[in-house]
Amino acid sequence: MTTAILGLGNMGKGLAKRLAGKTELVLGASNVAAAADFAKSVGATVTDYKSAVAAADIVILAVPYPVALELVKTLSLAGKTVIDITNPIKADFSGLSIGHTTSAAEELQAAAPAAKVVKGFNTIFASLFDTPASATANVPVFVAGNDAAAVDAVAALVTAAGFAVEKVGGLDGARLVEPVGMLNIRFGYGLGQGTAIAPAWLKLAA
Repeated sequence: MTTAILGLGNMGKGLAKRLAGKTELVLGASNVAAAADFAKSVGATVTDYKSAVAAADIVILAVPYPVALELVKTLSLAGKTVIDITNPIKADFSGLSIGHTTSAAEELQAAAPAAKVVKGFNTIFASLFDTPASATANVPVFVAGNDAAAVDAVAALVTAAGFAVEKVGGLDGARLVEPVGMLNIRFGYGLGQGTAIAPAWLKLAA
């Protein structure tokens, strides 16, 4: 299984570090030369977005939502499992730009109908990737998707990255998960709790 990460901001690099050695990694970058040293540090190859997608079974969109929406319209994603980690945040960070009746994940699926879009990792701050995997083993990553095999593949990747899996059903579940991501952002930045936080999901004994 080969995983492509498109975008090498904090989230893309964090995921690459956590997944290094757990899956064949190819990194997609807008500036390939500038990403060469980082790619070498995680044992990955780096290329342009189109070539990274062509080499991969799973594609992680580690770019802002507006960029992701434009990218999926131009890339050959048919049959690929595509992980949407975005939150459709307003420019002033005051809230989500879409939601409740649709979601970023559903809009990406509509733009790339032959892909198998799965929501995941949008409630995780990038700083958590720099902590030991043992510290995040019980931190949930909420996973939503319409294709059962794609959801299972993403769940395996979540576990490999050192997190717990919480499946939330079909892709419309992203309408619920994306506001959780926004709430986490509000706690972290608006309410000053910092980025060493994550939503918890507790199962209490009856």
